[in-house]
Amino acid sequence: MLALSHYNSSASPLLPHFSNDSGGRVEARVAVEGLSQQGNFTLVQPTTSGVIVVVLSMTLGIISNIVALFILANAYCLQRRRSKATFLLFATSLVVTDFVGHVIPGALVLRLYLHGGVRPEDFDKSDGMCQFLGGSMVFFGLCPLFMGCAMAAERCLGVTRPLLHSSLVTKTRTKICLSVIWLAALCVAMLPCFHLGSYAYQDPGTWCFIKVLSDTEEVDVAFVVLFSGLGLTSLAVALVCNTISGMTLVLARLRRQPGSHRSAKSHDIEMVVQLVGIMVTSCICWSPLLIFGLMSVIHSYTGSIGDNLSNYKTLMVMGVRLATWNQILDPWVYILLRRTVLRKIYLIAKCQVGLRSSSMLGRWEPTSFPSSDKKDVNHV
Repeated sequence: MLALSHYNSSASPLLPHFSNDSGGRVEARVAVEGLSQQGNFTLVQPTTSGVIVVVLSMTLGIISNIVALFILANAYCLQRRRSKATFLLFATSLVVTDFVGHVIPGALVLRLYLHGGVRPEDFDKSDGMCQFLGGSMVFFGLCPLFMGCAMAAERCLGVTRPLLHSSLVTKTRTKICLSVIWLAALCVAMLPCFHLGSYAYQDPGTWCFIKVLSDTEEVDVAFVVLFSGLGLTSLAVALVCNTISGMTLVLARLRRQPGSHRSAKSHDIEMVVQLVGIMVTSCICWSPLLIFGLMSVIHSYTGSIGDNLSNYKTLMVMGVRLATWNQILDPWVYILLRRTVLRKIYLIAKCQVGLRSSSMLGRWEPTSFPSSDKKDVNHV
């Protein structure tokens, strides 16, 4: 979703030295215009291909989230199991959050890209748009991580303690939990409004995030530590809960008596598989930005970043590119990891294995070999 625009702000060696008076400034401007016409002084503007990439990425994300939202809403209306309905309410809220979080920051980044981005000398001049874009990235970054953690904890309770889950988890409490998640993420995103941290334009001037690379202060370090700490903790809790749920289901499957009912377990397996998919997607997409942000702000604050500033800028750009893919890949977890889809894949795979097995067994059928007994009898 992020596209890069670079400026050649370094002085050209072909430019002569001029005095500081008005006549010198006029001559300098004329010289720059002349060199620009000759092609010796260039200002790199965003390319059309980059804009196309941004538009295609946004289109893919919007279509994916709309399809997933339609599937989840339809399943929620038809679902009568309370545990499944709670999970679908969480999942629908997550897809809606991903959709809004893909459209709003994406539109702002596209606007910056079309206007040529912000010049490097203006990176520290955080305006209202930068504040809103940075707050949006923090808010829509924490919400999916918090929701994934809450969904994993809810399923872990439902798998390990089903009776306690049925008495504690209700639709009303689920909606309250979602409201608390949105409010907590909003409070973290609005900390710079109370001078507890700050947002700044990031290289190459087409996106805003927490100030991590230049003029960092103690509040900036605390803000990044809070943001990354909450994100990594959410991923860790989701990993533990999903592991417990998966092991519990596997053990229950192994201990299942022949002929016993397993319809209830199939729903649990589907939900846990989807949660594992969400967790893996979040880890791959968000861990780099969370870790790179911590590394950058610590080295910047201690002054040990040195000549590695360009490397840290590259790492931050890579991290935010991966993070934006989370809102594109999350919907495909619900689109592909459904029981109907998984059952079709299983039947296709089973059919292929069966065809191979039958073709191999056909070579060893008794009818394909002459009977040695018959040969002996005929010989006698």
